Amino acid sequence: MEERELRKLITGVKSGRLSRRGFVQMMVGLGLTAPLAGQMLASAGVAQAQTRLTYKATKRGGGGALKTLWWQGATLLNPHFAVGTKDQDGSRIFYEPLASWDPDGNLVANLAAEIPSVQNGGVAKDGKSVTWKLKRGVQWHDGKPFTADDVVFNWEYAADPATASVTIGTYKDVKTQKIDSHTVKVTFEKPTPFWADAFVGVRGMIIPKHLFEAYKGAKSREAPTNLKPVGTGPYRFVEFKPGDMVKGELNPSYHMANRPFFDTIEMKGGGDAVSAARAVIQTGEFDYAWNLQVEDDILKRMEQGGKGRADIVAGGNIEHIQLNNTDPWTEVDGERSSIKTKHPFLTDPAVRQALNLLVDRGAVQEQIYGRTGIATANFLNEPKRFASKATKWELNVDKANQILEAAGWKKGSDGIRAKDGKKLKMVYQTSINAPRQKTQQIVKQAAAKAGIEMEIKSVTASVYFSSDVANPDTYPHFYTDIQMYTTTMTQPDPELFMNQFTSWEIASKENKWQGRNITRWKSEEYDKLYRSAETELDPVKRAALFIRMNEMVIQSIVVIPVVFRPRVAAITNTMRVEQSGWDSDFWNVHNWYREG
Repeated sequence: MEERELRKLITGVKSGRLSRRGFVQMMVGLGLTAPLAGQMLASAGVAQAQTRLTYKATKRGGGGALKTLWWQGATLLNPHFAVGTKDQDGSRIFYEPLASWDPDGNLVANLAAEIPSVQNGGVAKDGKSVTWKLKRGVQWHDGKPFTADDVVFNWEYAADPATASVTIGTYKDVKTQKIDSHTVKVTFEKPTPFWADAFVGVRGMIIPKHLFEAYKGAKSREAPTNLKPVGTGPYRFVEFKPGDMVKGELNPSYHMANRPFFDTIEMKGGGDAVSAARAVIQTGEFDYAWNLQVEDDILKRMEQGGKGRADIVAGGNIEHIQLNNTDPWTEVDGERSSIKTKHPFLTDPAVRQALNLLVDRGAVQEQIYGRTGIATANFLNEPKRFASKATKWELNVDKANQILEAAGWKKGSDGIRAKDGKKLKMVYQTSINAPRQKTQQIVKQAAAKAGIEMEIKSVTASVYFSSDVANPDTYPHFYTDIQMYTTTMTQPDPELFMNQFTSWEIASKENKWQGRNITRWKSEEYDKLYRSAETELDPVKRAALFIRMNEMVIQSIVVIPVVFRPRVAAITNTMRVEQSGWDSDFWNVHNWYREG
């Protein structure tokens, strides 16, 4: 569809000649996603559709215990320090954002009284500010009132470089001011098409000013409430064992009527994805299990038992291999993988090209992931409008050999290629689980045929995804040559997702390895494209910018996409849960209930 025709349809929705649903259906028919269609309408000033969630419970409590499994246990419960989804989800039991993302990419109010729009005056027409009206009568779990002061404090806290929060990228370039006790205004330096970042979704959870004010900046890690949260959510804190278990109890003062249904909640960590799936789908011992990175054949066999199912929803998550641009084996000022160094051979384009040809994505999908992982050449896959059609992946061992040979990498008597005294020997790191170990073996075998020796390193998930800045085996340190994991896309907009390749997000000792650019790749052109996308109010032009950014990452082989992963959870047949591919698993845990 041409740009002119698209704009005509959007005008039709604004004037009432075309229904919102009709527009979305037409876009889906053209290969776009419903979330993207909704975002296009929102960018054009069309009011957002209200989500209607089914909730049949008629009273608060009485549902007994809710038992959930996260095979990577949470390691802390401060959302501003949540490196991975396990910590985001653990925090989400107790803390809430102003709004969350539903499965269709619509904003749903939590602590906000309403969703801002151009129509209600909340979103400025020039894209330079958004005003949030806060829900009244909300209390923190200790009885203190939730007010605009708390929202402003979260901005001050996260934007302070000394705090070293993982959310700093969301808050550092905005200003937040209190209008009155229950109104805040977020102001942007430039026109901002994606205004729903600060205070929204997994990076928007609000912590209480009165408990954290004394611990912002350099003292941020010392706050007792990092481990004993006091939030506004449906459950109050009971117990936390880092890496093992989080427990909560019903919040009798929760601000939503008849919620929550369950009297207690347990988020059990540890173990592995297969045993977690079995404990829900096969035995029914638990109600819900997160992130089922399990071979599809195993899931299908479990489902035959009839007690539960694998629930699969669309999202933007990508299992990918990262190539280190820095030297992980040389220490500079107490830091390995320092930006002051260059990798001894992965900076050679020929080596990168060869590695890209040695990853058999088709075999990974067919033999391991099935319906839970689709082979792809793109890092950015969803929403569909942002996915490049110019990229492709290829398995070609012969071509990889030819490229290396032409670049001067010669095989020695041991079969390993070398150049200028440097051998193509690398450490390939990931977290321990069967699909990833099998993927490692597929890549290792192909690499050996091209004269590349790979040492396999597998780190316990609770360590690999830990928020412990002192642990050298966490993925943000990236103290190996290449590594593999899934990057989650937590919004139906690619802006935050694609900032992990910007130069200002490079993870380093200075920012306590909280930067999102783990590969340490730098490109002035990419930075410029990203800055342009941040301010481009035209949704069509903005999409083109993100497509180009994805293509740059792929063409430069900054990362090697393996499989595009829908979100997969295990749910018992009696549980009523609505997953969203764009937010935390617990985005609407207040609405979970059990039938029968």
